[in-house]
This record gives sequence, C-alpha cells and structure tokens, in this order.
Amino acid sequence: MTEQTTTTQQPETEQEASHRHVEELREQARRLAGDAERAGDAAERGRLQERARQLESDSDQESMMAAGDIYPAQ
Repeated sequence: MTEQTTTTQQPETEQEASHRHVEELREQARRLAGDAERAGDAAERGRLQERARQLESDSDQESMMAAGDIYPAQ
C-alpha cells in the first residue's frame, strides 16, 4: 500500500494579494505603453500613454500603502 500525500493550497494572504495586484497593474501599464508606441493615431497614442501613466501611479501608491509608507487620502 502506498502512502498518498495531499497538499492543500493555503489561502492567499492580504499581502500576497496586494503584491499580485500591484504586479498585474504594472504588467497592464507595460502593455499599454507598448500599444501606445505602436499606435498610429496621435490621439490614441496620447490616451494610451496617459492610461499607462495612471496605472503606474496606482501601482506605486498601492505598493507604498501595502508597505505602510503612505496612507490613502481620506
């Protein structure tokens, strides 16, 4: 008879979830920045660049909040 080992996946901690979300925001910002570079229309390029900057800003703020460096505006 063989012994079976079952592994249960631990629930994601709040810190892990926050880190994952920050990484997702940064990846989305990188994709948008790349799309902006390839955009032929100046208005579309500007819109994509602005959205990429906003996502980077959001990811930076969330990262600092998770680290306890800043607190959200009330």
